Amino acid sequence: MHYLRVFILSVLSALLLIQPSVYAGAIPEEGPNSNVLSGKITDKKSGSVLPGATIYLPDLHVGAAADAQGNYTIKNLPKGKYAVEIHSIGYSAITEIVSINGTTSRDFQLSETLIEKNEIVITGANLATSVKKTPTPISVIRRDYLDDQISTNIIDAIAKVPGVSQLSTGPAISKPFIRGLGYNRVVVVGDGIRQEGQQWGDEHGIEVDDYNVSKIEVLKGPASLVYGSDALAGVVNIVPPTPLPSGKIKGNFAANYQTNNGLMAYHADIAGNNNGFSWGAYITQKQAHDYKNKYDDYVFNSRFNNTNFGANIGINKQWGYSRLSFTSFNQHLGLVEGERASNGHFIKPVNNNGTAGEEEVTSSDNTSYSMTVPKQQINHQKLVWDNSLYLNNGGRIGLTLGYQLNQRREYGEILHPDEPGLYLKLQTFNYGLKYYLPEMNGWQTTVGVNGMQQKNENKGEEFLIPAYDLFDFGAFAVTSKTFNKLTLTGGARFDTRSLNSKALFLDADGKPANSGNAKFDAFKKNFSNFSASAGISYEASQQVTLKLNVARGFRAPNIAELSANGVHEGTIKYEYGNQDLKPEVSTQIDGGIDFSTQHVSLTANLFYNHINNFIFSRKLFNAAGTDSIPANDNDEGFSAFKYQQANANLYGGELMLDIHPHPIDWLHFENTVSYVKGTAANGTDSTRYLPNIPAGRWLSELKGKFRKVGGPLHNAYVGVQMDMNFAQNDVFSAYQTETPTGSYTLFNAGFGSDFVNKKDKVLFSLHFAVNNFTDVAYQNHLSRLKYAPVNEVTGRSGVYNVGRNFSVKLAIPIDFK
Repeated sequence: MHYLRVFILSVLSALLLIQPSVYAGAIPEEGPNSNVLSGKITDKKSGSVLPGATIYLPDLHVGAAADAQGNYTIKNLPKGKYAVEIHSIGYSAITEIVSINGTTSRDFQLSETLIEKNEIVITGANLATSVKKTPTPISVIRRDYLDDQISTNIIDAIAKVPGVSQLSTGPAISKPFIRGLGYNRVVVVGDGIRQEGQQWGDEHGIEVDDYNVSKIEVLKGPASLVYGSDALAGVVNIVPPTPLPSGKIKGNFAANYQTNNGLMAYHADIAGNNNGFSWGAYITQKQAHDYKNKYDDYVFNSRFNNTNFGANIGINKQWGYSRLSFTSFNQHLGLVEGERASNGHFIKPVNNNGTAGEEEVTSSDNTSYSMTVPKQQINHQKLVWDNSLYLNNGGRIGLTLGYQLNQRREYGEILHPDEPGLYLKLQTFNYGLKYYLPEMNGWQTTVGVNGMQQKNENKGEEFLIPAYDLFDFGAFAVTSKTFNKLTLTGGARFDTRSLNSKALFLDADGKPANSGNAKFDAFKKNFSNFSASAGISYEASQQVTLKLNVARGFRAPNIAELSANGVHEGTIKYEYGNQDLKPEVSTQIDGGIDFSTQHVSLTANLFYNHINNFIFSRKLFNAAGTDSIPANDNDEGFSAFKYQQANANLYGGELMLDIHPHPIDWLHFENTVSYVKGTAANGTDSTRYLPNIPAGRWLSELKGKFRKVGGPLHNAYVGVQMDMNFAQNDVFSAYQTETPTGSYTLFNAGFGSDFVNKKDKVLFSLHFAVNNFTDVAYQNHLSRLKYAPVNEVTGRSGVYNVGRNFSVKLAIPIDFK
C-alpha cells in the first residue's frame, strides 16, 4: 500500500500549502461584494417559462435548476469569464460565455429543436468550450442516449458513435477503439484521471460503472498534450454526475432486464448539496448468464456479474472547489474458450472425485448465474482528490491526485477453482498540477505537469508479464484565442517515462526462486519525446464551421509489448514480448466541416495518420510452416504470438447527417458512416494491412420524438435502426494472424417515455428496445471469439456474437428536497 500512503501524504501536504488565508480576505463568500449569476430561462417561441431547466458552469463545477417561475440563482461565484451551458429536455442546448462581476443577470431562451448544435466539452481543452470552437472532432454522449440503448458495459454503450468501435470478448469485455487504434493508444479518463488497469490486455474491459455517468466525451485523434503518452488515438472521458444545485437532495433508482442472457441490473444513487457542501453515493449490481445466438445456441461461460459502489464529498465556494471521490468496481466473468465435443456441443471442465475431466454442457448450465472455471475476478478501487483554487489576479490553480488499486485474478484449475493462477496487482499514483493563467488579450493559456507512478506485482502461480516499477512525467502548455469568427488552438508537451522491469527465476516446480530458469530478464528502459498540436476553427457563417488540426503524438511501448512471456488466457494466445521495440510517434492531420440549420445537421471529418514504429502482434510459425506452440506453461496448446513494428498509415473519416423534415419536425432521420483503412508502409501482400482495423459501417435511424403525447406521456420516442457492417477483407493474413470477416446487417428498434403527474413532474421513465430483431448470426471483425476453435460438425470457425435481445429499463427519480 505504498502508493496509497503517497496519496495520503500528498493530500496532507497540499492542504498545508493551500490555506484559506491565501484567498479568503480578498474573496468574500456572502454580502454585497459577492458574485451572483441569476436570471430566467424561457421558451424562445412562446415566452413561457421552463421549470427544471438546468444551467451549469463546467469550469466551476457548479450549477442550478430553474424554479417553477423559470428563475435561477447561483451564488458564491469567482469573478471572471466562464462558459455556461443551458439544458432542458426537448430543447436544443445552448452555450454562452458570461462575464461574472458582482451581481450579474442573464436570461436565456431555448428553442424547441431536436438537433444539438453547440454542446460544451471539457476533453482536450484548457478550459470548457463549445464544440464549434474545438478544432478536433469530439462526440458528446449524454445520459438520455445511454438510457435509450441496449448495452452490457460502458464501452458497448458508445460503440455506435461514428469512428468508435469495440474489441470484444463476449458481452462483458469491451475495449475502445478510435479510428482503428486501441489498447494503450486510447486513454480512458474517469473522475478526472486516466484509468489504469492493465489496459494492454484483451480479456477484460474498462473498470468504470456504466450507471455512474452524466455524459461521455470522445475525442478522436492524438490528445497527448493534456493527457500525455498513450493518447495517440484519442480520449474517452467518462464524466461522473455533476453536483446538485444548492439546497437539493435527490436520488434515482434504475433497473434493466435483457432476455438474451438474462441480464438483471439494479442501480440506486443519492446526492445532496447544502450551501456548497455536496455529497453523493451509489451502488450498482448486475448479473447475466450465458448469451446465445442462432448458430452456437448458448455460448458456455460467457456469464458475468458486477457489484460496484462509490461515494463523494465536496465543497464549492467563491474561492474554488475541492472534491474527494471513491469508486469500487468489482467484476467476476467467465472466459469463453469455445471447446466442443465431437457433436458440436460445448464442453466444460469437471471434478470427478479429485480427477480433472470434461463433459458436455447441459441446458441448466447455460442459464446458471454461478461462476465456473476458467474465470476472472477484477477489483478496481480508485480514490481521487480534485481541486481548483481561484487567485486574486484572475488565474486559477488546479491540483488533482489519484490512487488506483487494480487486482486481476484468473482461475483455471477445476480441482482448485478458488486458487488464482495469474494474479496481477497494479498500484498507480496519478498526479496533475495546472496553472490557468489570467486571460491576456483574449489568450487563454494553461501550463502544467502531470504523470503517474506505478508498481506491478505478480501474486499468483502463473506469469504473463514481469513485476515492474514505472515513473511517468510530462510538462505541457496549451493556449487558445478567438478572433471574432476564428479560434486558434495549440500547444506543446514533453514526456519522459522510465521503466524498471524485475527478473523472475523459476525452479523445477515452476515456483519463484533466486535462481533457475529465467522466466523474465531484468531490464530498464527510458523513453522521452515531444508532442505538439495546432488547430483552427472558423465559423464561416451561422450555419457553417470549418476545422483543421495537425498533431504529433507519442506512445511508449507497454510492459506486455516489451516483455510478455506466457499464456494470455482470455485471448487464446501464448504471447512473447520484444525488448527491442521503439516508441510510436504519430503525425495526424484532421479536417472537418459542420453545417447546421433548424432542420438539417451535417458533419464530415477526414483524417490521415502516419505512425512511425507501429506496434502489433503477429502469429509465429515453426520450421514446418505450422503454428508455433510453446511446450512450457501451455497446457491448452495455444499458438504463439510476438510483437513487432512497422511504419503505418491510417486514413478515413466519418460522415453524420441528421434531418428533421419540415413541417414534421418530430421526425428524426440520422445517418452515420465510418471508414478507416490501415496499411503498413513496406508490407507485402500478406502484411500490407494492419490487424484489428474495423470494417466500414453505416448506421441509419428513423426516430420520432414527441415532447408531449397526451395524458401522462412526455418526451416519448419510437424508432428503428439499421446497422450495416461491411466486409473486412483487408487483413493481416501473414501466418494466419487475422482472417477476413463477412458483411452483415442488424436491425434494432426501441420506444419509451417519461410518465408525469398533473404538475408535469416525472414519476418514472420506461424504455423498451430490441437489438438484432431478425436474429442474424454474425461475427464482428473485432470479436476475439472469432478465433475460438472450429466447430467440426458445422465447419464454422469461432464463436458468434449475441443474437436477438429484448430489453426493458425502468428509471425512477426521487426528490427528497
